[in-house]
Amino acid sequence: MLKSSSIALNWVKIIYLGFFFALLSGLFYPLIEGGSGEQVITAMGVLSLGLVGGLLVYKSSRIEKYGHLYLGSGFCILATALLLVFVIAGRI
Repeated sequence: MLKSSSIALNWVKIIYLGFFFALLSGLFYPLIEGGSGEQVITAMGVLSLGLVGGLLVYKSSRIEKYGHLYLGSGFCILATALLLVFVIAGRI
């Protein structure tokens, strides 16, 4: 019973962090700066992608059997999010 409640608590933490960062950075900044709805959706998507990559890198330290796959996938997703930031900023 303790195991399932611990898993549920971890999901609640992940969802809370996702909404927190998406709302603060992805929603409020473009609205304050006078951005369009497309910019809001794009910013939230890039932040969510970076959050997933960070979570995979974190989980790689916790998983023993296939941790290297989580680590590689996490860094690839983080690199993709960084590339998207540069594309959106017009640097690439």
